[in-house]
Amino acid sequence: MEKKPYKLGVLVGRFQGLHKGHEMMINKAVELCDEVGIFIGSSQEKGTFKNPFSYEMRKALIQKIYKNDVEICPLPDIGVGNNSKWGDYVIDNAVKHFHKTPDLLVSGREERRVDWFDSKNGADISLLYIPKSIDISASQMRALFLNNDFEVWKKYTNQKLWGEFETLKNLVIDAKDKLKTESI
Repeated sequence: MEKKPYKLGVLVGRFQGLHKGHEMMINKAVELCDEVGIFIGSSQEKGTFKNPFSYEMRKALIQKIYKNDVEICPLPDIGVGNNSKWGDYVIDNAVKHFHKTPDLLVSGREERRVDWFDSKNGADISLLYIPKSIDISASQMRALFLNNDFEVWKKYTNQKLWGEFETLKNLVIDAKDKLKTESI
């Protein structure tokens, strides 16, 4: 087997509407890293409009696609915002779960992630930003459930998840009026 350039790559996301944009990031991490850790952020959240799906549901959806190619871990919010304290928290959780510091963070290019690893702890972590080439967001994915738009949802979703549409749609519908969330 060919040696990959990175030992441990991590991704952090809420995945509150797993879509092909998320898959592009995960695929790149799998391609480049010996080990891939996916931290599901806001893992303590569920049943609200911004976070309708539980950690367990989000983990199960990712596992349907990636099986044993990735390891999935919860990452509860700690209320510090998107800054180097958050980055240190991600690093600490990676060390706790994988017993080593990640050497790559894969993410979409968002301004709020730019300074995650600005601390001394993050100095040796490479950042790989995947350009947004698929024009979809998790918020738009949730709107497709509310509109019962399976055909458009399918375009942005891995075929392995198509059988979950009704379950996911019902969770979004149940949560649509619950705007209070603990962490966002």
